[in-house]
Amino acid sequence: MNGWLVIGIIAAYFALLLLISHLTGRRGGNANEAFFLGNRQSPWYLVSIGMIGASLSGVTFVSVPGMVRGIDMTYMQTVLGFFFGYIIVAKVLLPLYYKLQLTSIYTYLEGRIGRRGYKTGASFFLLSKLLGAAVRFYLVVLILQEYVFDAWRIPFGLTAFLSICVVWLYTFRGGIRTIVWTDALQCLCFLAMLCLILWHVKDLLGLDMGGLFRTIADSPHARIFEFNDWHSTQNFFKQFFSGIFIVIVMTGLDQDMMQKNLSCRNLREAQKNMYVYGLAFTPVNLIFLSLGVLLLAFAAAKGLALPASSDAILPMLCTSGLLGQAVLVFFTIGIIAAAFSSADSALTALTTSFCVDLLGVEKGTASRAKRIRLRTHLCISAVFLLTLYLFKALNNRSVIDALYMLASYTYGPLLGLFAFGLFTRRKPRDRFVPCICILSPLLCLFLSYIAKRYANYTFSYELLMLNGALTFLGLWLLSEKGKKPEKAVALRHQSEANGNKDR
Repeated sequence: MNGWLVIGIIAAYFALLLLISHLTGRRGGNANEAFFLGNRQSPWYLVSIGMIGASLSGVTFVSVPGMVRGIDMTYMQTVLGFFFGYIIVAKVLLPLYYKLQLTSIYTYLEGRIGRRGYKTGASFFLLSKLLGAAVRFYLVVLILQEYVFDAWRIPFGLTAFLSICVVWLYTFRGGIRTIVWTDALQCLCFLAMLCLILWHVKDLLGLDMGGLFRTIADSPHARIFEFNDWHSTQNFFKQFFSGIFIVIVMTGLDQDMMQKNLSCRNLREAQKNMYVYGLAFTPVNLIFLSLGVLLLAFAAAKGLALPASSDAILPMLCTSGLLGQAVLVFFTIGIIAAAFSSADSALTALTTSFCVDLLGVEKGTASRAKRIRLRTHLCISAVFLLTLYLFKALNNRSVIDALYMLASYTYGPLLGLFAFGLFTRRKPRDRFVPCICILSPLLCLFLSYIAKRYANYTFSYELLMLNGALTFLGLWLLSEKGKKPEKAVALRHQSEANGNKDR
């Protein structure tokens, strides 16, 4: 593997990101408003492209093609559910967020549920996003370390430190205003690299366009739908409806994803962004899975022994030289672009939520808010780095998978909190809300164990819906009749927004 070539690609790529950060960060206007919401002037089409990049992390880049070996193309069932989830987010959640003029979407919970409910929801997001983003970024850094930097005897700690430093450097000033542009660039880069890798593998197999489609369609791994086996985690109904709720919680109730939408000029453009983003997500994932089918066909044609881990199939083939030097370049650019488009927006969202939800910076002066925001962004970057070091110290993929699963549990209480706020007129007893949100995931863990042991039933993504339902039920049982104070909340947020403008 040509280490100098890879190092040169990485250096040039980072230099381009820093240039974009410099150009976007020097614009005038309120620095805090630019960091949190991009002065609400982001072009919707750039936001749409960037959200694809933030959704498809570096782990997706290497994992989705590999999963074809184990579960065929049944992941498309979940992807089909995603589209309907995006429609719900656009029609239900975005109008609410724009009506209240929110900076952090969890501020809604303060007026509707209560102060403890608000802090609990924000805390669940912070925990989930930190673990999820750190796991995804760690696995990509580990791939680069294994296939690139180990040959240079560069320690993992230095690789992780430099990676986080680069993300901090191009996000600390411009925040979401910079992220909108860098994520759009990174998304276009890794999608282009994905298509180029697929095209190159097609040529190596000696296929024309017709042969490409026939190879994919005739493959034993081309199966998409599973209707018969209810015990299978790949059952259509489990996957499809879970896909809807995954989007609702991991896009509509996620500050990372919604912060980009809230940076659009108005609600109509934000909804337009969501529709285009939702439509684009289906063919993009289909290309990932099609690449997986072609890689398996290439390995079979060449008699290659593939690694036991499905996640290692694409990295092994791309970095071994079997697919040629060009694919190595494509893979390097693609995985870096996918990894950083996810990590940068996660750090920005974590900074925003911590500053607004836990520190309340919007209630102070603009200069004080800027100082707190800069320090918070640096501290969260440091915590992110320490989390990477922790994962490395554990050095156990199964532990990391468990942590990733733990992060998915934390979205259930958010689903229950927002569903209760939106679809009931009852007022929960605020002091009990933290207990409900903690007990619900624990109860889900217990039910999952019981179902597996005594009914031979394995919960999949539907556990998210159960988690949300239990949270909703707990809030209902410990609530009283009342009116939704959305109008008062809207007036309060409008007043705060006007006060911040005056400052």
